This record gives sequence, structure tokens and C-alpha cells, in this order.
Amino acid sequence: MKNGETKRETPQEELATGERSTRNRVARSILDHGPSTVAELAKRLGLTQAAVRRHLDALASDGVVEAREQRVYGARTRGRPAKAFALTDYGRDAFDQSYDKLAADALGWIAETSGEAAVAAFARARIAAQAEAYRAAIEAADPDARTEALAKALSADGYAATARSAPGPQQGEQLCQHHCPVAHVAEQYPQLCEAETEFFSSLLGTHVQRLATIAHGDEVCTTYIPRSGRRAAPKTTHSASASKAGRNPA
Repeated sequence: MKNGETKRETPQEELATGERSTRNRVARSILDHGPSTVAELAKRLGLTQAAVRRHLDALASDGVVEAREQRVYGARTRGRPAKAFALTDYGRDAFDQSYDKLAADALGWIAETSGEAAVAAFARARIAAQAEAYRAAIEAADPDARTEALAKALSADGYAATARSAPGPQQGEQLCQHHCPVAHVAEQYPQLCEAETEFFSSLLGTHVQRLATIAHGDEVCTTYIPRSGRRAAPKTTHSASASKAGRNPA
């Protein structure tokens, strides 16, 4: 390094430090809200579109984000669809704690010594340990606001979750988790996703369907929750009514 030069931080170092740099804010906004256009980021962050493009160019150059064609629901409007920018796997890793290998090794040991059923039991026990905080948030919310309450509780635990009406004619909602701290481990052990889906079903008192997961390569973990047929949330954390985790098989 020449005299007078300063060491440039790598993207992972820069994003993991927690410094509120503008570039970090752009990347964090994509993490929290999912793939976003320049206009959406500019409005969300109070920046000019030119400034957002400059930071996105730098993030793309570092391999933190990539441009994708924006998904359009319903009829397309005239003109070329705006590009949406999403975090790459490398970009997501910048926000993760690096305990993936330790967790995967531990689950591998459980599977080898006690069988796959023990991994599923561990996954359910892990969810059960967090159940009370989530259940309290649900019980304090109006019936029509339970999905939103669950999204806020998940966000507090780092899942960057949102709730929205499901697109199309379905009478339901989508719970979207834009970040999954255990995505790399869940790729090897889908029991983690399955236990979470079962828990959502039990917590919300209705059958739910997992449509997509980050662990399977999707941009967002998406769970469909019907508006009708809900009942009071039971006091258990395991329900057989939940769909298996992963992409919608339909």
C-alpha cells in the first residue's frame, strides 16, 4: 500500500460494521423490502434517483446487488418495465452472522447419530422456544391484523417481514420474509422451513401454504394465508394442517 492511501473495506466489512453509510442504507432497504426499483429506493430513502443509481452501480460492481426484470402482476402497461435491484447471495451474506457451518455441522451430527426425525424434532423445539413472544403479538392484534402483527414480530427477530394482500382473485394475504438468517442451513435441512410453516399455521389458526423460500433459491420466503376459515390460535406449536415448505407444487 502506498503512502497516503487508506485501506478500502470489502463489501462484507462495510455492510457488517453497522455504519449508516448511504450505500449501506440502500443495501439494507433492499434487504428489508425485497427487490426494488430506483424510484422506490429514492422515495424510501429520501434521495435523488441519480444518487441511488450511483450507489447501485457501486454495489453491483462489488457483487452485492444485481438488476432483474421487475415482476408485473396483471396487465402490463406501455413501455419497458423498470428494473428491480435485488441482493445477491454474496450481498445477503454481508448481513449474516457466520455461524452457518457450525449450525450445519451440528444438525448433521444430530441426523447421523439420531436420525432425520431428530432434526425435525429439534426444528420444532427451536420454534417452540420463540413461541410465546409471537403468540403474545398475535393475541394482542385484531383478527384481521394478525398477519401484519406476525410480520412485525418476525421483523424484530431479523426476518425483515411484510404482509400484503395476495395478488389475483385469491381471498388471502401473503406473509413475505425478505431475509432469512438460517437460509444456508435450511437449504441442507428443510425441516427448519417445515417447522416454521407448521408454526405459522398453528399460530394463525388456519391452513397456510408456503409458496417460496430463500433456501430454495427464491428472492423472498412467501407464505399464503387465507382470510376465511381462521379460528382462535390453539395453544400448541405443531399443526399437521400446514403445507410442506418450499415452492408451490401446483
